[in-house]
Amino acid sequence: PPAAAAAPAPPMEGEEYESLPSGASLGTHMMAGAVAGIMEHTVMYPVDSVKTRMQSLQPDPKAQYRSVYEALKKIVLTEGFWRPLRGINVTMLGAGPAHAMYFACYEKMKKSLSDTLQHGGNSHLANGIAGSVATLLHDAVMNPAEAVVKQRMQMFNSPYKSVLACVRTVQRTEGFGAFYRSYTTQLTMNVPFQAIHFITYEFMQEQINPRREYNPRSHIVSGAVAGAVAAAATTPLDVCKTLLNTQENMVLSSVNISGHLSGMVNAFKTVYQLGGVAGYFRGVQARVIYQMPSTAIAWSVYEFFKYFLTKHKLEKRT
Repeated sequence: PPAAAAAPAPPMEGEEYESLPSGASLGTHMMAGAVAGIMEHTVMYPVDSVKTRMQSLQPDPKAQYRSVYEALKKIVLTEGFWRPLRGINVTMLGAGPAHAMYFACYEKMKKSLSDTLQHGGNSHLANGIAGSVATLLHDAVMNPAEAVVKQRMQMFNSPYKSVLACVRTVQRTEGFGAFYRSYTTQLTMNVPFQAIHFITYEFMQEQINPRREYNPRSHIVSGAVAGAVAAAATTPLDVCKTLLNTQENMVLSSVNISGHLSGMVNAFKTVYQLGGVAGYFRGVQARVIYQMPSTAIAWSVYEFFKYFLTKHKLEKRT
């Protein structure tokens, strides 16, 4: 990028959207959030498919991979070019509304909490709390789509012909509750993840973009660092979540556990029985490789649209 991009441009009237009296509107946050969510999930989807498989505790001998690149190559060569994209449609359907609510809720809460806790300053506690609450909404929409349907479509030798077939089979054989079986687990993981993610992002912005202007480079760097830190820190929870979502029956029978794994504590024990401490960090490389660009894309697209839509409104007013 041209060197000029690094230096913040002199603010035109109303250009610093962060310092506008009311900030961007709710509609702007929702619109920018929806676009960011869809972009993030579609661009990074193939790596996400690999991550799901690499976290499998007892993978099929044909589905054992040493690295993300090797896995993608192997999947494309042996299972077909489109295979890493299986289940992408259900993810896109959920990502728009989920991210619209997520960013809108985050911005609203961050502002009101910061006003209370630090009289309008940047409070890390406020950022963490706002991120956690936004996650409750986001996951209520995304859990059935992403956790249950998507991950089952991504597994090696997945028996489901299509997303609809998967939804019907799960509904018929495991009941409606199956779509939310991992909701609390998802939250156990996502609440710490998002709290770390938002605190790190805002902290990075304080360091490299203290004036909080629209600066694409700073949003990309802050987003990538925030994603990597949060991803590495919460990998053990993610391994347990994948186990609960895909309910690997072979795994359970191999350690003489019958029936379903219920809840996080059970999953933690099972992972330890099977892989020791190292088991908790299965797929950590794939997870960080997936999260860094994901969060960089999400934040840069989000901040761009927020800036663009706010500026557009201001121009209309003047």
